[in-house]
Amino acid sequence: MTKDANAPIQGSFRTAREAIDWIVRFIPMTGIKLGLERMEKLMELLDYPHRRLKFIHVAGTNGKGSVCAYLTETIRQAGYDVGTFTSPYIETFHERIRLNGENISDDDLLQVVNKIKPLIDEVAAEYGQPSMFEISTVIAIEYFARTAYPDFVVWETGLGGRLDSTNIVSPLVSVITNIGHDHMDYLGDSLASIAAEKAGIIKAGVPVISAVEQPEALQAIEDKAAEKKSKVYLLGREFHLETVASVEGEQTFHFEGLFRRIPNVSISMNGPHQVKNAAVALMTLEVLRQYYALIVDDEDLYRAMKTTSWPGRLEKVSDNPRIVIDGAHNPEGAEALAVSLTTTYKYRKLHFMMGMLAGKNHSGYFRHILPIVDTLILTEPNWHKKASAADLAAIARTMLAELGRDQVEVIIEPDWKTAFERTKELTAQDDLAVVSGTLYLMGDIRSWIKHQSDSEKGW
Repeated sequence: MTKDANAPIQGSFRTAREAIDWIVRFIPMTGIKLGLERMEKLMELLDYPHRRLKFIHVAGTNGKGSVCAYLTETIRQAGYDVGTFTSPYIETFHERIRLNGENISDDDLLQVVNKIKPLIDEVAAEYGQPSMFEISTVIAIEYFARTAYPDFVVWETGLGGRLDSTNIVSPLVSVITNIGHDHMDYLGDSLASIAAEKAGIIKAGVPVISAVEQPEALQAIEDKAAEKKSKVYLLGREFHLETVASVEGEQTFHFEGLFRRIPNVSISMNGPHQVKNAAVALMTLEVLRQYYALIVDDEDLYRAMKTTSWPGRLEKVSDNPRIVIDGAHNPEGAEALAVSLTTTYKYRKLHFMMGMLAGKNHSGYFRHILPIVDTLILTEPNWHKKASAADLAAIARTMLAELGRDQVEVIIEPDWKTAFERTKELTAQDDLAVVSGTLYLMGDIRSWIKHQSDSEKGW
């Protein structure tokens, strides 16, 4: 018998697993819901817990998670307690809500969910069912405000900015990493419209740090900042970086900001885009230092930047064979990945396995990847919005023919576990295997390698 998703759950949840099962069942039922009406009512019913917290709000198309990771690690190593809210999670729901780098505990999660469940039901009756992401956002706020008490909260948007549930907060500083072609069915069909939606996180008088490059996207952000009388700190204008060295596993760069120079910063995350992300994080920390008396000793800063890591972003998951996973899932992410693979990594052949969600710009993604692969293995993530491997193969073969690369072997294997085994078999000692696409696939690959189990799923 199929369980009715609308059937009420009687009484309090007894375990964290029961609570999570209740939260994630609203993914297919409600999908993505933009707008703040439900969040505003829930904050009112909880007596405005978000007003107790100091947020660093991070938006952007790519790089949000990495910037959040740099900020979290640096603030933590400086001696502060720091909460972090990110999405989607890679393996388990608990990852999205962290205190000092540690996932929320089962006990704390269960306590908070049991508290907010009646309020969620009350709001659902009047305003419609809150989405899985809205519920998760409320859990994070309530947990940070009344259980964890962090000094700062690093707060990542889910989708867009203006109507994203995270935009209920008024932060100390806003960050917009970059603008690219993603979620266009929700955010608009141009870079300017996408940028305008993400610029919706800008609040009156709150400084903004960004690495946005496209003139039309930057103009949208500048217009919103001018309207809100907020200062914009832009990479290449108010702050600069100079890459000194880049090899697999270590990159070094000089940072030059309005307030000071920070030379020879080393990071372990790979790819030129991670140097930009690190510079954005440094400028954010500098603004917090100048305006909010954040104290970060240089010794702690250098150590934190070097030790920061973020799962699923050019992450090596196997040495024999050599396998890297990366959650690039849009054209801009694919471009950054391709640059990294051609400038940072050395290999004889590149075997590229990918699985995507439907509705993405697959041809835009392939445009950057197909020129550099030797083998293309197409699979399907274990997710209800998955793109067909056969459909992806048809697009790829057409584009490979146009590129004159008919020699590239294209393998269709819808079952991702079988595809992964095939990828490993193909990868010789001097080769490199890359698994990329939706983060749902990255989560399954990581869980399978580490635990021989599938990951949990949730946006």
